[in-house]
Amino acid sequence: MRSTSRGNGSRIGLESAGAPARSSPIDETRLKELLQAIRDGYLPVDDALERLRHLPYEDLGFASLDHHRALRKGFPEVVLGQGKTPEQAATIAERLVASSDRLLVTRADIEMYRAVKERLPDAVYHAPARAVTLDRSKEPRRPGVAVCCAGTSDVPVAEEAAVTAQLMGSAVDRMFDVGVAGLHRLLDKLERLRAAKALVVVAGMEGALPSVVAGLVAAPVIAVPTSIGYGASFGGLAPLLAMLNACAAGVAVVNIDNGFGAGYLAAVINRQSWGTTEG
Repeated sequence: MRSTSRGNGSRIGLESAGAPARSSPIDETRLKELLQAIRDGYLPVDDALERLRHLPYEDLGFASLDHHRALRKGFPEVVLGQGKTPEQAATIAERLVASSDRLLVTRADIEMYRAVKERLPDAVYHAPARAVTLDRSKEPRRPGVAVCCAGTSDVPVAEEAAVTAQLMGSAVDRMFDVGVAGLHRLLDKLERLRAAKALVVVAGMEGALPSVVAGLVAAPVIAVPTSIGYGASFGGLAPLLAMLNACAAGVAVVNIDNGFGAGYLAAVINRQSWGTTEG
C-alpha cells in the first residue's frame, strides 16, 4: 500500500498499482480527509476514484455489502450469522473490515467465529451473546446505557444488547437477575437505573419487568421479550403482548429475542444525548 503525506502530517492511504481493490475505512472524517487531499493536490483524482469505487456497495455474488452505511448511520453494516455458512460469514466480515474499523456478527457459533478469526486475528468471541466483534476504532465509551434482565436465562439476549451498545461507543451498566419475583433486587439498584440515559430491559415469562422499570425512571426503556418460559408463554408471544400493553409511559418494544436491535437503539439514544448525531 502506498500513502501520501499531507502538509498537516496526516496520511491518506492509497492502493498499490495493480493490487486488488480494498477500500479504506469510510466514515465522515476519512471522507473529509480524502476530499481535502484532492483539493490540496496531495491525492490524484484517479486514485481517489479507486478509493471510492466500493462506496455504495460491493457485490460478492452471495451478498451485497453496504460500505456506505457507516457514513449514513454512524455504524457499519452488521452481519447476521444465522443462516450463513462459516465461510460466507468470514468472507463478508473480511470485506467489511477492509472498509470499516468495527465489525459485529450476531448469532454466531464457535465454528463461525473460528472461520472469521482465521482471516481477522483480532476478532473476539462473546460466548454468552453468541457474537463476534472487532474494534479498531479506539473510540471512548460514554456512560449512559443500562442493560437489565429478569432472570439468568435471559442473559444471552441481554448480553447481545450489551455487546452491541459497547461496540457502538457506550459504556454499559449490566444488572442481571433482577426480575419482579424478587423486586427488592431491582430496587436495590435504583440509583444506577436512574443514572442511565437509555435502558434495555429484557424479560421472558410474563414480561412484567420493563413496565416496572419504566415506572421508576425518566429515561426511555427499550423492552425485549424473550422466548424463555413455559407453555402459555408461546415462545415469547406472551411477554411481547404484555410489553406492548405496558401501563408505564416511555416504553418501546423490539422483537422477541432481539437484543441487537435494543442495544443498537440504546446506543443511538445515548450518542445523541451526548450531542453526537447519526450520519
